[in-house]
Amino acid sequence: MPAWLSELTWIVLLLVVVGLVLARLPKIELGHSDAFLRRRRWNWLPLGLTYAFLYMGRYNLTVAKSAFENLPAIGGGSMMGNNAFGLIFGVGTVVYGFSFIINGPLTDRLGGRFSILAGAMGAAAANIVMGLITWSLLKSGPGSAFFAAHFVAVFAVIYAINMYFQSFGAVAIVKVNASWFHVRERGVFGAIFGILISLGIYFAYDWGNLILKHAGLIWVFFVPAAVLLVLWVIDVLRVRDTPAEAGLQNIVLGDATDGQTGPGMHPGRVFVLMLRNPVIMTIAGIEFCSGFLRQAIMQWFRTFAKQTDGALGLKSSLVYEHWGLLLCVAGITGGVVAGTISDHLFQSRRGPVAGFLYAMLLVGAVVLVFTYQTPFVGWLVVLMSMAVIGVHGMLSGTASMDFGGARNAGVAVGLIDGFVYLGTAVMSFTYAKVLPREQLADGRIVGAVTEPGNWIAWPLAMVPLALIGFALSLRVWNAKPKSGGGH
Repeated sequence: MPAWLSELTWIVLLLVVVGLVLARLPKIELGHSDAFLRRRRWNWLPLGLTYAFLYMGRYNLTVAKSAFENLPAIGGGSMMGNNAFGLIFGVGTVVYGFSFIINGPLTDRLGGRFSILAGAMGAAAANIVMGLITWSLLKSGPGSAFFAAHFVAVFAVIYAINMYFQSFGAVAIVKVNASWFHVRERGVFGAIFGILISLGIYFAYDWGNLILKHAGLIWVFFVPAAVLLVLWVIDVLRVRDTPAEAGLQNIVLGDATDGQTGPGMHPGRVFVLMLRNPVIMTIAGIEFCSGFLRQAIMQWFRTFAKQTDGALGLKSSLVYEHWGLLLCVAGITGGVVAGTISDHLFQSRRGPVAGFLYAMLLVGAVVLVFTYQTPFVGWLVVLMSMAVIGVHGMLSGTASMDFGGARNAGVAVGLIDGFVYLGTAVMSFTYAKVLPREQLADGRIVGAVTEPGNWIAWPLAMVPLALIGFALSLRVWNAKPKSGGGH
């Protein structure tokens, strides 16, 4: 079978699986009209696809690393080795983590539609700039000497700008959908949120690697930018913040601000209330751990497999070749299981599901310490990804709008998602420091980084974060939002 046909087969199978999962999601009957359900579907679908393709324009840096790391830097070493990647990605995630201070209140004031449009346009522009810089480096174009001499600093700045605009994505999708989904439906929406995250990861890794292989490094940046610009136009035409803005009647939501009317609170007051809310802050702490663990797996497994391939032979494995696809399936599974169990077994409580999934993460992290040098490692990290994406979809995508309420969803999800990426930043800077560094010889990676035993810090660092996340999950076991009244 030709390589392109094989890849197309995987894509078709994935689309079939996603379609079947969406069709089989449990239905919560709340008396919505067919017109409402139809319009809601065409509201969240383009919004959700934009969010998914933002991931493609975010994690394409990881795909690009596999090409950049084989290019020599001025002064020796790899142009984007483990240390350089950790620094660039770390700076970007710090910016993302603190962007909620601006973007949360901005989204609550101007709406999620504004935020998804700003995020898509800004991320597209940043990706175009990264593509142009890459073109200059590869073709010795204008400014290539400067870019080569200051590669890490230049890419860190542009990637940080990209991540600022990327940070609009989560607050936008949760803000919009907080007005379209009753609290009893939001566990299922958490499943949809997990599916969107998973599709974005698939687009980033598998489509990104196909683009890298068949079109070249430059297009790893240009293609996501082009897709985001197309979706920006669709969002302008289709996405609306509330049912009323789409010509329908607003619905009762049953969340923390349901029934409240009149001017909203000042953003500073909302922040203070969120910071004083033990449930919100406990969820933020759990998601800090999720940010560390999720990206420790997603950003470093393929690098570990590639750089230790001479000893372990993991590059020929199914997990390595279809990393994005398997992460997508794992994420869909985790999101659907978490959302369904939350709404139907635990009466829309999110804590028990987070506790169960974190128990899986903790056991997985401990086992990984002893098995990361075996063929079992790939399937183990896929299983751990299922758990952590399930937690992330449940807490960032669902609990944030439950406990923040539709009126304050921007600040709530911004705060919680900010902690996710602060956890990611700690992960990135940690691994930039403790992982072995590359050496190049005739364009090939050699040295200590090729010895699996030198990577022990990779699994070890996950264990304490999994333990803390599990302990925090137990603290919100019985938490449920209190309706603001006004039914």
